[in-house]
Amino acid sequence: MDRLTSMSSFVQVVNKRSFSCAARQLRLSQGAVTGHVQSLEQQLGLRLLNRTTRKVSLTEEGTQFYQRCIRILAEVAEFENLATSLRQTPRGRLRLNTDVTLARVVGPVASEFMLIYPEVSVELIMTDQIGDLVEGTFDLGIHAGSALDSSLIQRRLGEVQRVVCASPIYLARRGTPRTPGDLNGRNCLNVSSASCKHRWRFTSGAGEHEIEVMGNLCSNSIEAVRAAALNGRGVCLLPLLSVAEDLKTGRLLRLLPDYVPFETAIQAVYLGRHLSTRVRTFLDFVARRLREVDIDRPNHLEVDAKAA
Repeated sequence: MDRLTSMSSFVQVVNKRSFSCAARQLRLSQGAVTGHVQSLEQQLGLRLLNRTTRKVSLTEEGTQFYQRCIRILAEVAEFENLATSLRQTPRGRLRLNTDVTLARVVGPVASEFMLIYPEVSVELIMTDQIGDLVEGTFDLGIHAGSALDSSLIQRRLGEVQRVVCASPIYLARRGTPRTPGDLNGRNCLNVSSASCKHRWRFTSGAGEHEIEVMGNLCSNSIEAVRAAALNGRGVCLLPLLSVAEDLKTGRLLRLLPDYVPFETAIQAVYLGRHLSTRVRTFLDFVARRLREVDIDRPNHLEVDAKAA
């Protein structure tokens, strides 16, 4: 039998001085309450109650056990109230693991999340590959592409929507490309988390296009490539979320509007299905923010992106 239910039954019998009254209070049958109390006595090897047809009273051992039960049940009730509070309000430390190329995407979103939920602190660790969620004690990993570890649960948060862009200074000097083929001869700034793969792929009404590009910068840092593009060093292919504000202000100009770069899925990976409120809320928040990014309206991440 459930030990806590047995203890609750015992306490109610003592409080009500009756098995039948305790049964009504607990919404159990009188036989069930009697069974719970008898189970406790058998497990303890002690008589807890003196019973007559008219009266129920505590034995000396029963008095001591009753006092302990009161304290235990009060502590359980307190913990249940705490657990309810924790389920309702995100709080505590959130340890995130993300690949280096997504840092500028995830960082501003995490910063905004902390503004909305000030009881949450975020520790963001960047690695080239998905970190070990167990050894690294990470609550969550966010990476581009699929996880190779089949033991991890994956949730698709959205896509890395990318845009080709360059600064007005660079375009004034080298001209504006109109097709992917026009990128030949341009200094193309590459982002890579492993090795520099100098191939950019696009789709258009005419089908798929793949172009081999050349450039003098390849980095696993989106911010490094963005900075080079802002300084007029070349053409870049970056996540829209990382350059949205630059496009709105004209510091960067969007190129090849009729050609859509291939998108890569952003996946969240985690262990187990019972997520804490802070992890579950953050997952929903990231997915929503990825859907909301739009270069035609004010950027909600402006302050946080500058601070990230």
